[in-house]
Amino acid sequence: MFIPVLLGTGREGRQSEKPARFMHDFIAAAGHETVIVDVREFGVPATIPSWVASEHKNLWQAIAARADAFVVVSPEYNHGMPGELKMAIDTLKKEYEKKPIGICGVSSGALGGVRMVEQLRLVAIDLEMIPIKSAIYFSNVETFDPAPYETSAQKFLDMLVWYATALKNARI
Repeated sequence: MFIPVLLGTGREGRQSEKPARFMHDFIAAAGHETVIVDVREFGVPATIPSWVASEHKNLWQAIAARADAFVVVSPEYNHGMPGELKMAIDTLKKEYEKKPIGICGVSSGALGGVRMVEQLRLVAIDLEMIPIKSAIYFSNVETFDPAPYETSAQKFLDMLVWYATALKNARI
C-alpha cells in the first residue's frame, strides 16, 4: 500500500512535524510505502481549482493519484483546519475519490485538534473520500512522546489498510 502523510501546516516553528514523522515512520515500519507531503510545498497565493492545470499542484496530484489511502496530520487553528491545508486539498478532486483518509489532530493543549478532525471529515466526505472512524489526537505536542500513541496508531493503521484494500479492489 502507498499511504502518503500530509503535514497540514506550514507555520514557522510548527510542532506538528513531530507526530507527522511518527506516523510516517510507523506506516513505513508496518511495511507500507509512504512519504511526507508538506503543505509548504504548495505556497500558492490563491486556491487553484481542481480543473485548472498548475505546476504548483503537479507533485501532490501525482502522489494523490497513486495513493491507496491518506493520512493527514494537522493542528487546529481557530476551531478549524489551517488555510494552507484547505488550499492544498482543494486543488484536486478525482484523485481522492473512493479512497480512505485517516485524520490526526495536533494541539498544544489537551484536546488534540478535535474540531479540525471533525471539520476535515466533512470536507473529505464531500470529496468522496472515506474518512475512517478512528482518529488520533496528539495533545500537548510540545513535549511529544510517541510511546503512548503506539497502540492507537496500530488500530488506526489497521483500519485504514482494511478500507484501502477493500476500496482498491472496488475501484478496479
